Amino acid sequence: MRRPSDQGIPPRSSSVLRLLRPGPRPAAALAAAIAAATALPLAAPQITRRFVDDAIGGASIRHLTLIALGYLVLAVAGQAARMVTAWLASRLAWDGTNRIRERLAGHALGLDMTFHGRHTPGELIERVDGDVVAVADFVVAFLLDVVAGVLLLSGVVVVVFGVDWRIGCVLLAYCLLIGYGMARAQRAAVPSAARSRAASATLFGALEERLAGAEDIRANGAGEHMVRRFHQVSAALFRAENRDARVGTVLLAGTSVAFAAGTAIMLGLAAWAMSSGTLTVGTAVLLFQYTLMVRTPFERLIDQIREYQAALAGLARIGGLLAERRTLAEPARPRPLPPAGPLGLRLDGVSFAYPGDDEQVLSGITLDLAPGETLGLVGRTGSGKTTLARLVLRLYDPVEGVVRVGGVDLRAADPASLRRRIGVVTQDVQIFAASVRDNLTLFRPSPGDERLRDILDGVGLGDWLAALPDGLDTEVRDVSAGEAQLIAFARAFLADPGLVVLDEASSRLDPATERRIEHSIDRLLGGRTGVIIAHRLSSLARVDKIAVLDQGKIIEYGRRADLAADPHSRYGRLLDLAGVSR
Repeated sequence: MRRPSDQGIPPRSSSVLRLLRPGPRPAAALAAAIAAATALPLAAPQITRRFVDDAIGGASIRHLTLIALGYLVLAVAGQAARMVTAWLASRLAWDGTNRIRERLAGHALGLDMTFHGRHTPGELIERVDGDVVAVADFVVAFLLDVVAGVLLLSGVVVVVFGVDWRIGCVLLAYCLLIGYGMARAQRAAVPSAARSRAASATLFGALEERLAGAEDIRANGAGEHMVRRFHQVSAALFRAENRDARVGTVLLAGTSVAFAAGTAIMLGLAAWAMSSGTLTVGTAVLLFQYTLMVRTPFERLIDQIREYQAALAGLARIGGLLAERRTLAEPARPRPLPPAGPLGLRLDGVSFAYPGDDEQVLSGITLDLAPGETLGLVGRTGSGKTTLARLVLRLYDPVEGVVRVGGVDLRAADPASLRRRIGVVTQDVQIFAASVRDNLTLFRPSPGDERLRDILDGVGLGDWLAALPDGLDTEVRDVSAGEAQLIAFARAFLADPGLVVLDEASSRLDPATERRIEHSIDRLLGGRTGVIIAHRLSSLARVDKIAVLDQGKIIEYGRRADLAADPHSRYGRLLDLAGVSR
């Protein structure tokens, strides 16, 4: 079986190409422009033949001048038609490729954590934008140099057949031979172009990771290793591009030689026909001009072959990304979570292992929280606390057991309802280069500025907002870690969920800021079910229940007051070690 890249357009890319289709009116305008850009140059040699034959026949200067002016008008009109074609093609190509970008971005954002764990943000940016740029460049080149070139070439062959069928047959055979050779060359060139783009994506991914971790790299003296690794990735890209360039150069040289030989044959045939008296001098000049016209489309096709290779490689990679599927099954009949009030949480015999890893991270987890109760998760780093929270958020599905929220198995829950009714605040807060309003609403419709101001004031950011030059319209640029964390709490208040997961949500706060937010956490958990993961045991004083995890298993579970009062409980000993009052 041949690989998709060996068959021209990859099978999965047909849906991508459909996104490039313009509307009926733009398509008609573009077709008219291409037709004009093809027909006008075809008419020009006919005027040249008339000029030469009439000049030899002794026509007047006035007559020849009018013919020359007609030729000039045709030449200018042809260039104008090509400019209009280029403008329309560029506009339609970017409209279509922007639709592809939207489709790719939405699809990538909809994929689950299993996929994103295998791909860096830098690689995805290159795949969502870089590959699409290659496709956009090719679409413009295709319309200008391939479609218009093939039409021009066909027109030349038809006209030459009308002049002399023998020369027309030779020209047609030559064109078919060159076309077949270029098709074969394309199949040989696409794999090397695909490897080059893959190496480029790897380099972008590596750069993104290094830049994101620049502070840690410098602080820990890992710069030499990072530079060495960058050299390795760069060398891989150099080798891939060098091989791609060699393949392209060989193909270009071979095609140029073949074209030069064909041109010589055509000119020889024209000279023979003229010497035998079957053609006039003007017709011989016409054939010479058409011979030059044949060369132009092929040269443009050769010039665009690299863009063709890059576009096919980009289409293959775009199709590959769109072929990625969520590992989380979509429910056949999604059930919404209860629309209001606190949500109960129950885990029945839940076990979990990350995809591709047989080692279980969680094993036999059973928990039960009534609506409005709060649970504190305690355990060493790597004990499975965050993984458990990810299951509650349905970022993953358990391999065994069931996670129920509001009485609904999360595997059967409506995803939109789940995201609306379950909120999360983590230690890693994403602040966008956007207004305060958009950072709070996450670009959703605003509930009103008064509501946003009340929420910010409630989490202790009222003075911060008042100091901003444009209030809620101020673009968020430089915020402290504590302010970013408080913005995350404000987002949770705005969402008004029925279940809240706080994963080390106060780890980035200094003691003064932490005290300021304590009452906000109390308000957030009031009337809501909560799951709190915290290393600071003092922050778990408000919870109803405690679960102590060790190596993915619950080794102690009960009401916080009972465990704190038990002198032999693990939780009690942890409180003693931390110096926290029982």
